[in-house]
Amino acid sequence: MKFVLLRPLLEVLAVLALVLGVARWVAGWFGKRTHTYRVTAARQLRLLAWPLLALGTGLSVVPALAKGPHGNASPLEWGLAAGLVAVALALGAPAAVLHLRYWVLNHETVLVLQPKENRLEVYQHGQRQYFERRDIARVQRVTCRTRATFWAPYNYVRLLLHDGREIVLTSLLADLEPLTVFLRSVPTDRRTVAWAWA
Repeated sequence: MKFVLLRPLLEVLAVLALVLGVARWVAGWFGKRTHTYRVTAARQLRLLAWPLLALGTGLSVVPALAKGPHGNASPLEWGLAAGLVAVALALGAPAAVLHLRYWVLNHETVLVLQPKENRLEVYQHGQRQYFERRDIARVQRVTCRTRATFWAPYNYVRLLLHDGREIVLTSLLADLEPLTVFLRSVPTDRRTVAWAWA
């Protein structure tokens, strides 16, 4: 059984990781540390690398499955291929679905966080969401309970404002722990769930 898609997928992922790593290293030399967070290709690749690898590995045997159990493969090989696809989907699909959901929520969101200057700003669809820290009634911090899954890095913070607005900031933007620390004076509900659907 040949893994038709696995090698090209691995090569593309390796080249992307290398290019993004070198670009980030070079940018670190010449740029100053930013406190502006948005959805970037590097962040998405870091979150999606293992789920995409799992899906690519599992889906590379789909051509063998398409021939059915009576093709060139023996029933044992067909069963193993079907099992591999099922495992790959179980590992990679939940993370891919969460990634897509978080992207829909935050692809046009910009977070500006400068704790030393006591500055927190959120821009959605190019418009600033005006609020101060005192306008936040409560913070909900939701993280994944299991650390050994591909969807464990996906978590979010929901800011519940006194005027009824809700602002959802996901891990697709940035690591959210500094934001949680910045808002430690605001009442915070921390929840751990099996799957952090926002």
